[in-house]
Amino acid sequence: MISNPTPQRALRGHLPQRPRPRAATTGEHHALLAGRLTPRDRWLARMLYEHRVFTSKQITELCYPSKRAANHRLLDLFKWRVVDRFQPFVTAGTAPMHYVLDIAGAVALAYEDGLDPKKLGYRHEDAMGIAHSLRLAHTVGVNGFFTNLVRAGQQPGAAGRLTAWWSELRCTRLFGDMVRPDAYGRWKEAGREIEFFLEFDFGTENLGTLSSKLHGYEKLATATGITTPVLIWLPTSLRETTARGALSDTLAQLDHPALVPIASRASDSADKQDPAAASWLPLSGSITRRPGRLRLTELAELWPRTAPPAEVPTAVAVRTAIATLSAPSPLPPPQPISSFGR
Repeated sequence: MISNPTPQRALRGHLPQRPRPRAATTGEHHALLAGRLTPRDRWLARMLYEHRVFTSKQITELCYPSKRAANHRLLDLFKWRVVDRFQPFVTAGTAPMHYVLDIAGAVALAYEDGLDPKKLGYRHEDAMGIAHSLRLAHTVGVNGFFTNLVRAGQQPGAAGRLTAWWSELRCTRLFGDMVRPDAYGRWKEAGREIEFFLEFDFGTENLGTLSSKLHGYEKLATATGITTPVLIWLPTSLRETTARGALSDTLAQLDHPALVPIASRASDSADKQDPAAASWLPLSGSITRRPGRLRLTELAELWPRTAPPAEVPTAVAVRTAIATLSAPSPLPPPQPISSFGR
């Protein structure tokens, strides 16, 4: 005999209550969000739209003083459907929670930019679809590279900071007819600034495919008149050694190899958590002031930044200007510590 007629779903009090998808787009729900979303919340939503997915650790590195503060706020954003989350399967241990943009967050961004939400191009199914994508680990790895740079720039006494970060999707829209880098970034330190493309190798890509991208980078440098270093992040020192041989062979086949400066680094290096550290090794043939591995800012001295000539195609210049204006800053807006718990 059933003595407690309460439905089973009503006993699941540990599950956060969230509005249904349709309710999350109503004016009533967004009137509620208007008084609750801080500038930092809106910035995080924009970063998720740009970069697709962050782990809880990466979000902490981006904009929170502690893991506890991040988890506290992310729970609120999850309840309000500003963000959604999933936890991928791993064979050992427990994977961190992964966060993507949810329906209410996308609608808020659209209205903030004066757009019809239907024209934003956001679909919740697509946002959550990355949970099953074979590129999930790659995307998280690329984003982790940049969140580590953000964290390095926020350490006490840090002399450098990340000033720009474009996603793979943005790079594809701008340069996809020539090359598709995993990301673009700019790092400023001690009065020097280096811009770079990132190729994040997970060890699963054929080295011939990786090295063949150099032809596209040469084509891009020729079209824009801008020589942009290519940083190649590899999983192990052994993989780095093998890759450098393949890259050297391809570089020798280019008409203008000087247009494609390259430096590599293995993720199992001593300073693996600090991409700005002295762990970048320029490809053979580069003239350096000293042998060995260099800091990210020292590559700026090795390869001075060049301005585009006057004859750069107008379309390329316009696309670059649009991307610079519309890309979200890699650093969140200033916000008092007391507001983190809101």
